[in-house]
Amino acid sequence: MDRRKFLASAGVGTAAAALASPAIAQDKRQWKMVTAWPKNLPGPGVAAQTLADRITTLSGGRIEVRLFPAGELVPGRGVFDAVSEGTAELYHAVPAYWGSKSKGILLFGSQPFGLRADEQFGWLYHGGGQALYDEMYGRFGIKPFLCGNSGPQWGGWFRNDINSAEDLKGLKFRTTGLASEMASKLGMAAEAMSGPAMFQALQTGALDAGEFIGPWTDSALGYHQVAKNYYWPGVGEPSSAEECGINAAAYAELPDDLKQVVSLACESLYNPVWTEYTTKHAAALKKLVADEGVQVKMLPEDVITAMGKAAAEVIDELRQDDDDLVKRIVESFIAYRESVGRYMVYADNGQMNARATVMGY
Repeated sequence: MDRRKFLASAGVGTAAAALASPAIAQDKRQWKMVTAWPKNLPGPGVAAQTLADRITTLSGGRIEVRLFPAGELVPGRGVFDAVSEGTAELYHAVPAYWGSKSKGILLFGSQPFGLRADEQFGWLYHGGGQALYDEMYGRFGIKPFLCGNSGPQWGGWFRNDINSAEDLKGLKFRTTGLASEMASKLGMAAEAMSGPAMFQALQTGALDAGEFIGPWTDSALGYHQVAKNYYWPGVGEPSSAEECGINAAAYAELPDDLKQVVSLACESLYNPVWTEYTTKHAAALKKLVADEGVQVKMLPEDVITAMGKAAAEVIDELRQDDDDLVKRIVESFIAYRESVGRYMVYADNGQMNARATVMGY
């Protein structure tokens, strides 16, 4: 997709009309969804629209969700506050953007050397994570649900080669969440910005490197036009969960059947969104290499080792947080990662290693 097509999309309607009180008539509600993404951005922008449509359809029109992309009603990074304050009823974003609220929130989205997409879902739905997720977001008047996942993200787009951990020091690098804290410990200048802003910063040299999501979304944003070195693995985000946050008062007002509609709309999209990313990332990467001259490179072993040490320090510092809820979130995450991780040595890891031995991939 031409990056200009969705960057130029400004939406329709006026802010004044959009900010009007939600209508509830004959058991029908009009909800505003604000998102952290440009309209129809491949990956998260598409997933947000799909969720809005699914809630509307599954509710039989009793909840009509209208989507407003980043910047139309509120800035992309303002969607959490907009829903918390009741300006909008729900948002679509990622937990990695809300570390200023509480660092405990960051674990619900992604963690350096953390959980894969299936494990992240497993922690929340079967490992006690959802109760902690609800408790944390409840402080801000929000009811949260996971509704998708990007799968493994990439190490990033670099203007120059990376040959050792020393090469990272001083680099201006776009990333978010706990990955930014890991990067800072490695001597990088971690900077948070939107995906489109990252393109401009790479183009002008304001950034030396940056990561956003993966080949499908990244190619739509055009990063390959300004940086040809594409590094893997993205150990900063082994997966990145997408979330739907709903104004708690608006959610509480729903009858039980509509609460189930919202819950199931989010839950039912997790696997389709994740597997769409996987499928389209694979196709996009092939095209980037064949048609755009992108150089796919593995991070050197000493870089991965240094990242692992830095990530361990980040998690250890979270364990010492003054907030008891943050401590409980971290301990729950660590226990689940260890339990499932030890099993995966025999299960998924074993299968993938065996397939690679025989098939070469």
